[in-house]
Amino acid sequence: MKVVLFNGSPHEKGCTNRALEEMVSVFDKLGVESEIFHCSFDRDDIAKAVALAEEADGIVLSSPVYYASATGLASCFFDELFSKASVRMKVGAAVTSCRRGGASATFDQLNKYFTISEMITVGSDYWNQVHGNTPEEVAKDEEGLQTMRILARNMVYVIASIKKAGLPLPETEKRIKTNFIR
Repeated sequence: MKVVLFNGSPHEKGCTNRALEEMVSVFDKLGVESEIFHCSFDRDDIAKAVALAEEADGIVLSSPVYYASATGLASCFFDELFSKASVRMKVGAAVTSCRRGGASATFDQLNKYFTISEMITVGSDYWNQVHGNTPEEVAKDEEGLQTMRILARNMVYVIASIKKAGLPLPETEKRIKTNFIR
């Protein structure tokens, strides 16, 4: 079992990373291989990310809140990643970090990558967010960190359940694309 966590923050070791590290601590305890991948504008990183996403059982998308949405870096990176990677029926979860507000809008934005890609979205006992302006402040957000731990355990449960069931993927249909200009 493997989970890749994409850090969409321009600060590799910032608040968002602190939330992801909390999830990794649970994955480690449960014997799940995991990797935090820091997003960038480097084209080679997109190719690496596509390979990681395709081999992973679970994918976490994360971003701090910038103007009530994901960072430009995260949006650009995730747009590229999801236009190239085959992630159908993989397990996904979104994580946001914010100083004060905008987390639910960002959370909604990130979850749309999963729903449009036919992924299985996992939640926690609250919105998947942490609060703080520094990693040290995030470390004091006990509720937010608990939410991350529960999210990680829920991801492992869903992934393990899918593997145990051993069912073939649902049938697909040839994609129909229409527009409303006739």
